Amino acid sequence: MATPQFTSDVEAVDALAQAYQDLRTEIGRVIVGQEEVVKTVLISLFSNGHSLLVGVPGLAKTLLVSTISEVLDLDFKRIQFTPDLMPTDITGSEILNDERHFEFNRGPLFANIVLADEINRTPPKTQAALLEAMQERSVTVSGVRHQLPAPFFVLATQNPIEQEGTYPLPEAQLDRFMFNIPLDYPSYEEELAVVRNTTGVERSSVKHVLSGAQILYFQQLVRKIPISDNVLEYAVKLTGKTRPNTSRAGTNVNEYISWGAGPRASQYLVLGAKCHAAISGKYSPDIEDVQAIAKYVLRHRIVRNYKAEAEGITEEQVIQGLF
Repeated sequence: MATPQFTSDVEAVDALAQAYQDLRTEIGRVIVGQEEVVKTVLISLFSNGHSLLVGVPGLAKTLLVSTISEVLDLDFKRIQFTPDLMPTDITGSEILNDERHFEFNRGPLFANIVLADEINRTPPKTQAALLEAMQERSVTVSGVRHQLPAPFFVLATQNPIEQEGTYPLPEAQLDRFMFNIPLDYPSYEEELAVVRNTTGVERSSVKHVLSGAQILYFQQLVRKIPISDNVLEYAVKLTGKTRPNTSRAGTNVNEYISWGAGPRASQYLVLGAKCHAAISGKYSPDIEDVQAIAKYVLRHRIVRNYKAEAEGITEEQVIQGLF
């Protein structure tokens, strides 16, 4: 599928909204429920950001990512993170070929969509192998920089930190993720549909909706969407409110938060709001669009202190108090 051609940006935004609906429909053939999760992951893809899916085992996190890769007609690789995984197992390494010369053997990171499955099961040294790839879209091995394919997304799954055999992701790693998306247990009706669909003979299949070229086009389109100064200022002020002992911080933040979000949060709030507006049929984001994606942008960028943990105050409660 070639790069789309539109007579105006308005027509292109309408096409993005339609593409989003088509994606939702196809993904819904396999994934039951989880509508907010699917919506948020697709926003991150169109915004050229990475997502971290957090939930207990068995909530179809891996199935969701593999289904999205099928619908998007992109090269997909899955990396199962384990305690003995080495950085070169992800990035690739130099090997000696038949001519007695070293050549680079590409690792599974060289794909359009990389599923980092159970990313917190591996030690920080291996987790850090993703840092350059997620930010620079490249990998450096033996001093040589190798460009990753475009588009490039890391969709990581993570079990709750409280479970045994996990390594908390460092703040620098977490900050590379645009969204931190929690997954909850399905409702009774949803679980009934899951069991009915997965215990029979027939398997649901999906068709390709978008190509890599079309995704790259829509990513640039999202950046071109205009945003008013008051919405831009609101996003930056919202990030500023998460920083304790600053002029914008409220009582809850000063009392329960050790560290607040950095400037990357403001960038993702704006990009996410633009995309949220586009898929909602609007041509410019408003404050409601910023608020709609704020918890996914901020929840992994604020660090609760001991008092918050002792009193059971969650990141979501603190973020809700910022609006």
